[in-house]
Amino acid sequence: MNRIMRYLTHPQVSIDPHTPVGHWSLSHEGLMRTNKVATATGLSKTTQIISSAETKARQTAMIIAKSLKLEISVRERMHENDRSSTGFLPLAEFEAMADDFFAHPGQSVDGWERAIDAQKRIVGETNQIITQHDGGDLLLVGHGAVGSFYIAILQTGPLVAHLISQQVAAIILLWRLKPGAFCIIGNPWKLYCRSRYCE
Repeated sequence: MNRIMRYLTHPQVSIDPHTPVGHWSLSHEGLMRTNKVATATGLSKTTQIISSAETKARQTAMIIAKSLKLEISVRERMHENDRSSTGFLPLAEFEAMADDFFAHPGQSVDGWERAIDAQKRIVGETNQIITQHDGGDLLLVGHGAVGSFYIAILQTGPLVAHLISQQVAAIILLWRLKPGAFCIIGNPWKLYCRSRYCE
């Protein structure tokens, strides 16, 4: 039987400069889009939902879990790349930092977690989850940057500089789980997304 793993990035958030990024909540638009995703028939065979511990990811996971009558499990190491050294940055500064982050994956940019370390972390955590999963479709709820790092491993091996903005709506990426293998199914499946990253 084919089993599918989906990696879902959280949608739009309410940006609060006075709150740590990991504690940001979904915005009204993010909540509405998550509710739409939660009713997608493609998720009906999901038997397990695992979320990052960050508030916005847990909110996303809980809305979907309620729709599917499932519980969620939380994994601390599924968090987004650690940017706590700089805290909140205005958009222009953040984008400049993010460009450096992806352009120099082996270096720490102003104390940020190195991209290669974030990739190693999410790959190890995801592979462990897959190994422990025993049936049905699997949904992981996380973040754009580390999610793209996992895609890079599946597609090319080395880390690929690719940023999915905090403002991008929910993106669902599918892979088919096979005995002894983990392979991407064609192109990513993207829902409710209005961004050049989804063209």
